[in-house]
Amino acid sequence: MKPTKPPILKYFLISLFFFLPFLLFFYKTTTPPPHNHRDPTAGLTIRPGYKTYESYIQRQLNKTLNPKLRQTWLTRDWDRKVTVFTQFFQDFKQKKLLFNDSKSLSIGARVGQEVEALKRAGVLDAVGIDLVPYPPLVIKGDFHHQPFDDETFDFEFSNVFDHALYPRKFVREIERTLRPGGVCVLHVAVDRRSDKYSANDLFSVEPLIELFENSELVYVRKVDGFGLDTEVVFRKKKKKGGG
Repeated sequence: MKPTKPPILKYFLISLFFFLPFLLFFYKTTTPPPHNHRDPTAGLTIRPGYKTYESYIQRQLNKTLNPKLRQTWLTRDWDRKVTVFTQFFQDFKQKKLLFNDSKSLSIGARVGQEVEALKRAGVLDAVGIDLVPYPPLVIKGDFHHQPFDDETFDFEFSNVFDHALYPRKFVREIERTLRPGGVCVLHVAVDRRSDKYSANDLFSVEPLIELFENSELVYVRKVDGFGLDTEVVFRKKKKKGGG
């Protein structure tokens, strides 16, 4: 006599047969898309963990005031980075995006490597801002609240966009302090994780372009920027009827 399946097993198999399509549908609709197929409108995410703005600032200071890092920035990294940044700025001059008389700002300048590079490239009216000043190259300033008047600069450069807890404020301050026709250059990491002190992750340049509401995109290109792989250049729109 052929053995029969236990009733419990029989009911389990029947339930599984009817329930399996639902499981497959649920998995398909809830599983995130592959890493290289992200929705461009969701291409900028803020990292969790900051309960207050003060806790965010303190974390940034932990990096800026790290004595080993500061020693590295001022010794081993100094000549190498100043040389590379000087070439970047000379390229911008050749593209007519930067001039010797451009009043220039380096945002998140640490110990002023980019400011020194601007000066070596012939742009003498240059200054940097950072949470910790490093005179005479860098003054104290929070890039979410730049300590400058409206329309102060012709040129602004930053490679610390990923450290912005409020990217919209970061961009608005750039557009506020740029003169009409002024140029902003950002070096960013796209679709790759930057350092542990970063406050946001960028998965495409589209969200960045959307943030620059009062500027026009000049170009995007790949670069080798010390862990940052993309250069995005904007020009602030000129006022209607103005020069």
